[in-house]
Amino acid sequence: MAEAHQAVAFSFAVTHEGVAVDFDREVLKLIFNSGVRSWKKRIARLKNGISNGVFPGSITGLMVIDSAFVGAYIHGYDPSFGLVDKIASQLAGNTKEGKLIAASAVGFGCWATVIISARQLLKLLFHYKGWMYEERGAGRKVSLPTKLWLLGLKIFSGYRRPMLYSFQGSLPHLPLPSIDETLTRYLRSVRPLMDDDEYHRMERLAREFRNGIAKKLQRYLILKRMWSTNYVSDWWEEYVYLRGRSPIMVNSNFYGIDAILRHPSSIQATRAANIVYSAMMFRRSLERQEIQPVRI
Repeated sequence: MAEAHQAVAFSFAVTHEGVAVDFDREVLKLIFNSGVRSWKKRIARLKNGISNGVFPGSITGLMVIDSAFVGAYIHGYDPSFGLVDKIASQLAGNTKEGKLIAASAVGFGCWATVIISARQLLKLLFHYKGWMYEERGAGRKVSLPTKLWLLGLKIFSGYRRPMLYSFQGSLPHLPLPSIDETLTRYLRSVRPLMDDDEYHRMERLAREFRNGIAKKLQRYLILKRMWSTNYVSDWWEEYVYLRGRSPIMVNSNFYGIDAILRHPSSIQATRAANIVYSAMMFRRSLERQEIQPVRI
């Protein structure tokens, strides 16, 4: 109870002598610092979201292109071939201010068109998987389609250094297999684990599932795939990863991504503290998106 009273930062009481106000400066300072850290995280996430949303472009590029359009129009050049005047006549009656706003809007439109086109081209390039099946080793040459693919990725990825989720908006949607493909893969995966009788029973259950509720569930997946890049990830995190109470396998936890090969101390408490510190620093880098995406 004493600790609970100490944790209260602000309190007041009404007595026969009046109102007594009591507050703890140290606790209020801690609360203020906590709020500052929270807002810093929100601002950083907003900044990262904007940066990833315009990748491979940048806000600096937008300002340069916009300034170039406005500056050219001020000096008597119209790189839009009359589009600025048409927009200005609709916005502000061909006034000088209206023309400058129209020139800025045309510059923004050109910048957005280039960025959207580059993102769509990147999405098309990411569909190519031929490089995965080429032979490796000394003396093996990279095929011409793969070389052209690598060149296209280099061109349309832009000059910016990507953040962790910079390519997220350009990744292709997770393909949705048909019901027959899903059942075929499932039966193929469980066949080595079952004897003949169990496997025949599983085949019968698979046929009943395909002729029953499978079509309804497939329509739900098609609907979710239309507005989600990955129709599995959020369900997996919530219902399998977070709600599962069974022990997880080695390397299943995303914090334990590698082995710690250095042993600076033989004291177990020290080594445990180092592991916790390293995990928190990795989490910090993950939230700030300072980890570079894996690229070829």
